[in-house]
Amino acid sequence: MGALQLHVFYLILLLTVSSQVISKQGEWKSATATYTKQADASIITEGACGYGDLHKASYGKYSAGLSTMLFNKGSTCGACFEVRCVDHILWCLQGSPSVILTATDFCPPNYGLSSDYGGWCNFPKEHFEMSEAAFVEIAEKRAEIVPVQYKRVKCERRGGMRFSMSGSAHFFQVLITNVGLDGEVVGVKVKGSKTGWMPMARNWGQNWHSNINLVGQPLSFEVTASTGRTVASYSVAPANWQFGQTFEGKQFK
Repeated sequence: MGALQLHVFYLILLLTVSSQVISKQGEWKSATATYTKQADASIITEGACGYGDLHKASYGKYSAGLSTMLFNKGSTCGACFEVRCVDHILWCLQGSPSVILTATDFCPPNYGLSSDYGGWCNFPKEHFEMSEAAFVEIAEKRAEIVPVQYKRVKCERRGGMRFSMSGSAHFFQVLITNVGLDGEVVGVKVKGSKTGWMPMARNWGQNWHSNINLVGQPLSFEVTASTGRTVASYSVAPANWQFGQTFEGKQFK
């Protein structure tokens, strides 16, 4: 094989491998789905991700609790999934339309019930407990449980990431919401006017904390997504920020 032929061979091999990786990242996976009933067909109660009122966090209408396999100890909070009902003529809507969901809660296992009847979220099942508004866009409301396919997708958010302050002078906590890109925060750093960049620890869900007293300092945040991309929002909160306030920073593009 000549040099030119060898070069072409390796180029074709590289393109083949690349296309397989892209296909694998976007491929549909199998799971099941049910829905939780709320007065306005959305999920509004505070869940395991710590978002509180999901309408204020802009996740209420199209949100879901995830089984243990998908929840990944809370690191999946804020991630976006495209979900469609499949392989059920009676319950799936015609054409298998899909809906985009945000992971906002944990669907706990119930080992007192069979994983095929009631224990939908038992390990190692992959299951979505959807808001009713989202569920009826892919399946008949009368359905108890439906087979679905899902895949991770980019989160489309309006505006910047939001940083909600809570805690006390010696236990500073920030809840991070409205995260674009993959929506999954894996690392956070905070910087005051009297400090350098300091890593924060995940408290629960997307609540991150630090034991350093940051009261009276303007605050900057550096957020890292699971893709490895990082966005720094400088002086998000002014020096006179208060616990209970929410500020808007930059966004992943």
